[in-house]
Amino acid sequence: MSSNNLTSLGRRRKVAARPHLPKRRFGRVAAVASLIFLGALMLVGPTGVRAWSESARMLDQREKELADLQAERDRIANRVELLDPANADPDLVGELLRSNLNVAHQDEVVLSRDD
Repeated sequence: MSSNNLTSLGRRRKVAARPHLPKRRFGRVAAVASLIFLGALMLVGPTGVRAWSESARMLDQREKELADLQAERDRIANRVELLDPANADPDLVGELLRSNLNVAHQDEVVLSRDD
């Protein structure tokens, strides 16, 4: 092969490679655009960093609410146990009678309290 043939082949390769360049460029642009889109979703998407911090805040709020409800449940369970008909606590029964039925013994004095 002569040097003219190599030069002409080299030119042909360069010329032949140029029509594929826009397709290659489009692929790169599409890849970069999709990476930017996925990065934005990672930050502000439904499972992104912002949603994660919101979920953590809601979890803390729900745990506090759960602790309050468990304390209320324990208080009510204790009161039910104290009011068991087989073994009722006399102090609690007397307190409930006085507060709900407005009854008192003859020797008791009732003092009204301004709230």
